[in-house]
Amino acid sequence: MQVGSLLHPRCSDQFNIAIVSCISSFIGTTNSASRMSTVRIGPVAHESNIAFCDGFFQALVLSLCNKHCQFVGLQIEYSLAERTVERELIPMAHALGLTVTAWSPLAGGLLTGKYAKGAASGGRFDDPQMAQAFGATDQRRRAIAQAVGEVSKAVGRSSAQVALAWLRQRSTPVIPIIGSRKIDQLKDNIACLDLRLDEAQLKKLEEASAIDLGFPTNFYNVEMVRQVVYGGMRDRIDV
Repeated sequence: MQVGSLLHPRCSDQFNIAIVSCISSFIGTTNSASRMSTVRIGPVAHESNIAFCDGFFQALVLSLCNKHCQFVGLQIEYSLAERTVERELIPMAHALGLTVTAWSPLAGGLLTGKYAKGAASGGRFDDPQMAQAFGATDQRRRAIAQAVGEVSKAVGRSSAQVALAWLRQRSTPVIPIIGSRKIDQLKDNIACLDLRLDEAQLKKLEEASAIDLGFPTNFYNVEMVRQVVYGGMRDRIDV
């Protein structure tokens, strides 16, 4: 089990948040979740909150049933190029009030536009094997990067800022984990804080990156099903 931590600012031997990055297939989710409860009573820490990245559903149920440490966050891959988390993880985070932190918010640099120029960019996807392994050659992702570039030109800001601004304007709050390797990249990424995309720009990005949400979302969005579920009264219910 791989565990990271955010230490309490006033006490270097006390965990504030323990982040479970990956669960070993040899240990399993059950043992991983139960071992996390010892964080509260062991010699290293007195109290901890947990942010799971993998095996979350099972671990969450075990935590609630056995009164393990409180779950407060979800760390996931999330970007315009990777939106499959919107099927269940994002709605779950919204329902449970979990903080969402998104790694690879620029899809490994693909959404910065540097790979659209054709020439070597000095990035990781210049390696054909890396590009193939992480989907950088995928035509859908290329089309998304192109849409980001078009919005970038329209607002006069970098593609990276546009991609990060989209993520920050999600209905469920998201904190992007930026992975800048250079100071100028870091400054450029931080500049997304004062960029707000308008409805037309958001719609363009939404359409370019849309995914099939699958069951049960698609099923419940069928009008006939909605009528049955709400007894034909859905449009009269104030929510």
